[in-house]
Parts: sequence; structure tokens; C-alpha cells
Amino acid sequence: MDTHVFDTKPEIWREVQEPNYSLIIIVVSLVLFYILSLIAASVTPLVARKSAWKWKNFSASFIHALISSAWAMICFFERPDMAEDLITVYTPLSHSLVSFSVGYFIFDAIALLGQRDKQAYELVGHHAVIICCFMVPVLSHHYVGYAVVALMVEWNSIFLHLRQLLQICGVSKLNAWYRLNSLTNLATFIVFRILLLAWMTRWIVINKDHVPLVFYTMGSVGLAIMVVMNIVLFYRLLRSDFVSLRNSHSDLRVVDKPADE
Repeated sequence: MDTHVFDTKPEIWREVQEPNYSLIIIVVSLVLFYILSLIAASVTPLVARKSAWKWKNFSASFIHALISSAWAMICFFERPDMAEDLITVYTPLSHSLVSFSVGYFIFDAIALLGQRDKQAYELVGHHAVIICCFMVPVLSHHYVGYAVVALMVEWNSIFLHLRQLLQICGVSKLNAWYRLNSLTNLATFIVFRILLLAWMTRWIVINKDHVPLVFYTMGSVGLAIMVVMNIVLFYRLLRSDFVSLRNSHSDLRVVDKPADE
């Protein structure tokens, strides 16, 4: 009976058969999102003219979320065993996805640096961590599966960015479509950010003996930063879309209450 022995010290910088087109994909991705941002700017709705830069930026982010989330799902359908071995198993399609996303995060970080805003700088820090972590699988062809799992977070980003676009267009939080997006955003946040990051943390702790110390440290620090940022973001979402709205409803009921009651 054959037994599978997991190599606890894989050769990280191994030589791969196919050429590494990562740099080309990163540059193409960066240029692509720059062009998409220009197109988004040219079709800015009249109601969003006061927040034209935000419209342009969130439109590009929304497109990346749509593409990368679907792409990540296709990667696991193409190679189901990648889910069983997140370290060494990968395909050209999954490797290209990680490179593509690095290009987007570089583009977005450059765009955000032009905004002298505290929240923008926080996102630049977030992007810097992701770029550093993603460059490991891009260059080494290891941990590609782990990076693809991380990109499943983009399923939530679809609704997160759509929420911002709706707000920029002045859509009321009481609007039925806004409420539907808020509930979907909350549900996908719990699944693809909270639960998924918890699973990723568990995985890296369990497999720490199979991961070189430098990569284990990078992954752990990156996950810690993501967890903190997601806790803050989750609190902001709850306060903005649910708690404050409920308080507004309570105030309205007090105002509308008949004087003789």
C-alpha cells in the first residue's frame, strides 16, 4: 500500500518547467486597472461628481473583486486537489491569478498614496502586506493554493465595494436594494472574512513545521493585521448599516407617536 509522505522541508526556490511570466502579468494587470479607472472616471454619474475620485477607485476595486473571486473559484474547480495541498500544488491559471491580483494591489496602493487621508494610508499598509505575502507564491511557485484561498475574500469585497458605490450615488440606506446588499454584505463578511481567516490561521498554525520560518512569520503577521482590520471594518459596518438605522427608526416612532398615548 502506497503512503504519501509529506516533505517537511520542500525546496522552496525550486526550478519549474514552465517560464515564469509573473512580472508581465503584474504589469499588464496594473495597466489594465489604470485604463479601467479612466473609463470609470469618464462615465461618472452626475450624482457622483462630488466624489469622482472615490467613484473611479471603487469601480476599479469592484471589477477586481468580480474577476478575482470568480477566478479563484474556477482554480479550485480546475484542480480540486489544490485544496488538499496548499503548498506545492498549483496550476498556471492559479499562479496567474495571484500575479494578476498583485498588479491590482500595486495600482490601488499608488492611487491611494495620492490621497492625503488617514484611511487611505491604512489601506496602503493593508495592500503592502498583501503584496509582500503574495510575492512569495508568485516567485517561488509554493503556497499558490493558500494565496488563492485568501482571494476568496473578494466574494465579500463585491458587496463591500457595491455598498460604497451606492452611497456615492446617494442611494438611501432605507432603499430595498441597499438593504439587500447590506444583508448580503454582512453574510459574506462572516463567511469569507471572519470564518475564512480563522480557517487560514488554523491552517498555518497546524502546518508551521512545513513552512520556513521567514514565510511563517510573514503569514502570521499578515493574518494578524487582516484580523484586526476586519474587526474594525465589521464594527463600522454594523454601526453604519444596522445600529444607526435601528436608532433612526426608534426616533421616528417617538416623533410619530400620538400625543395622547
